[in-house]
Formats: sequence, C-alpha cells, structure tokens
Amino acid sequence: MELWMLLLLHLHLGNAHWGEATGVSLSAPSSVSISSINLEHTLSFQPGPQTPSDARFMVEVVRSRKQSWKPVPACVALRVGQTCDLTRVFKDLFDHYVARVQAFTATQRSSWTVSDSFLPLSDTVIGPPDVAVSGCGNCLILHLTLPEVLASEHLKDSHTDLIFHVRRTRDGAEFTLHMPYSAETVISYLQTGVEYCVTASVRPHFSKAIPSEPQCAFTSPPPRNSLYMLVVLLGAFCALAFLLVALVVYGSRLTFSVLKTRLPKSLSYVILYRRGSAPPGLSPQSSHDDGSSDRLKRSHSEKSV
Repeated sequence: MELWMLLLLHLHLGNAHWGEATGVSLSAPSSVSISSINLEHTLSFQPGPQTPSDARFMVEVVRSRKQSWKPVPACVALRVGQTCDLTRVFKDLFDHYVARVQAFTATQRSSWTVSDSFLPLSDTVIGPPDVAVSGCGNCLILHLTLPEVLASEHLKDSHTDLIFHVRRTRDGAEFTLHMPYSAETVISYLQTGVEYCVTASVRPHFSKAIPSEPQCAFTSPPPRNSLYMLVVLLGAFCALAFLLVALVVYGSRLTFSVLKTRLPKSLSYVILYRRGSAPPGLSPQSSHDDGSSDRLKRSHSEKSV
C-alpha cells in the first residue's frame, strides 16, 4: 500500500509540473468521485470556477498493477453535467484504480484533478433484495430474490447471508436476525394476529449493502372489533326476518290462488263468503235454498202424474 501511495504522489507532482510547463489557464475540475451500485461504476465531477460553457472534459484511469494513465474512450469529450461509466474499465475487482479529470478547450487546458483510490469489490454497494411477506399463524413467510449482480461470475460462488430487521407495528418492538440466504425464509415464534414490518439486506463479505423498503403483514387475520361483529349479526338477522315475512306473504297469496282454481264452485263460494268477498246474491245459504226449491217442484210434478 505504501508503494501505491508513493505512485499517486509521483503522478500528482508530475501533473503539476506538466501544467506549469504548458501554461495552464482553465480552472481544474472539482469533486471528482467514483460511486458504484451492484458493480456498476460511475465517475462524476464538477467544473471549476469560471469554466467556459464550451469546455470539454477528459477522463483517464490508472490501476496499481499497470502504473500508466490511459484515456477512457467513451469519456474524452464530456460536457458539463455528464458522467463517465467506468464499469467496463474496472475489470479486475481486486485491483485498485484511480481516475483523473481535465478540462480543455481548443486553446486552453486545466490541471488534472485526481479521485480517491477505488477498489471495485469493496467500494461497490449491493442493492436491496426483493421481498414479499405473508402470514402463517404465528410466523411470517418471506419470499426473497437477490440482486442479479450476486449471480455474476465473480460473486456466484460466494456465501451470501441476509440481515432481517423485524419491527412490531403495534408498539415498535424490534429485533434483528442474521440468516443464510434461502428463496423462502420463515420467521417463527411471533404473536398471532399482529402486524410486523420486515426489511432485508444482503450481507456480502466485501461490500456494503442497501436495505429493502419495509414490507408489512399480519401473522394471521386480526381479530374483528366486537361492535363490528354486532352490526354484522344485526344486519344478518334483519335480512333473515325480511325474507321470512316475504315468504309468508307470498305463500298465503299462492295458497288462495290454488284453492280458487282447484276447489268446487260451491266451496269457493263458502271461502269467499267467509272472507266477505262473495258476489251479491250468491251465498252458501241461497245456493242451498235454490236446491231445495227445485227438489220440491220435481216431487209435486211426480205426484200429479
């Protein structure tokens, strides 16, 4: 590491001497930094004070095992606000890299501004896994999907652990679990009918990691409020009572209709009379009297013969 620091110092002094020899007139870029998520590396920078709008910026990199600066082909004429993708340049995940940026115009150049040393494997940040949570009584089932970068050629054989942060929504009680990766993970010994929120993050051996967004679920369906249950039961009782009344009314009308069409006429008259709806002049008694009169007339005729 001491040799690497001596190399950086030598390069920096050499750049300063070159700037004095060529008559530097542009302000040097500032805030040169390299960020990395899931092994995708990006260099960013800010223009120096009073940098003209037509200025362009060139990026070069050097690695500890080569010790010579090389321009990045896609980043030799950047504009203000643009970034430089170094993902394909930093091929060796176990080597140290340094980048530098220079501003230039058709007639002027600035001095170089050098970034900090960057080690891809340890300085990248691993993104969060995808998490889906569901209840299972007194436990939670977690379905997990790791970031694709962990299946890359360099990391596919590494042992991946996960960190689970569990928080009970009701009172904020929380605890942390460290578990090996599995596509389906169960967190047991929780309270039934209680909501928990879970965040998960990868625990790589060389890198930092970003936790997932909290995913919440009840261990089992929560108990319903007693007032809510009372309202539901009352509504069901009213619906049942209404149905019974409707059946009684409809049944009585149906029975009367059947009797009216199926029974003898005289019996129908009786029923209608009892209900007070018999036609005028028709009653069981008048019908009976008419029958008796007819019989008397027939008897008197027979005797005369």
